[in-house]
Amino acid sequence: MTTDNLPAIRACRPAWNKGRIVGQKRPLQPKHVWAIRVRLEIATNIRDLALFNLAIDSKLRGCDLVKLKVADVYAAGQVKERASIIQSKTKKPVRFEITEGTRKSITAWLDDPLMIGSEYLWPGRFHERLHISTRQYARLVRDWVTSIGLEPTSYGTHTMRRTKVAQIYRTLCAPDRASPLFFAHRLEPMRCALRWMPSIMIVVCSVRMVSENRAIGGMSRKLSEKI
Repeated sequence: MTTDNLPAIRACRPAWNKGRIVGQKRPLQPKHVWAIRVRLEIATNIRDLALFNLAIDSKLRGCDLVKLKVADVYAAGQVKERASIIQSKTKKPVRFEITEGTRKSITAWLDDPLMIGSEYLWPGRFHERLHISTRQYARLVRDWVTSIGLEPTSYGTHTMRRTKVAQIYRTLCAPDRASPLFFAHRLEPMRCALRWMPSIMIVVCSVRMVSENRAIGGMSRKLSEKI
């Protein structure tokens, strides 16, 4: 009996999302952020503390965060107050602010002997891996949220990207009242819309944005220090 005309049999495979919680990941609350920071400081885990702080400040995707180089955040013998990189997904530049606490933790990590001769900010443990992978970063995030008693399935790498923006949104009630630096990842659609607006509206929006930024600049800096 030949098998040429037999129907193809496919193995019954379970759905990839069976038993998993899918959808948006929750942002961390300020009490969660401080709880994780305290645990990392007590454990003297310098690298994880610097990675955690920079992940919240930069609001970068995991693929961009793990590929950061020392030169991206460090220049002239000190950590930059503001840095800029090209995003892997959109191929567009994005700027982010590095708060004082994060700069101190990064400085301590750069002084560690493990960072001698390293080009990348988060070097891998093996020679063929120049930096940690996004999967390693995801495991670190899972360990962080688990250490403070949170459900790991509700949080992920995108949690770190949403944490600071979510807190600023709650504090200022509306994203258009926040500093544009915090929402730099979403300013491109706004720029495209402004191209089609009359010139007088562009001037009005610019004046309003400048005045509001001056008014809430101090508030934003204080909020950054809190979270």
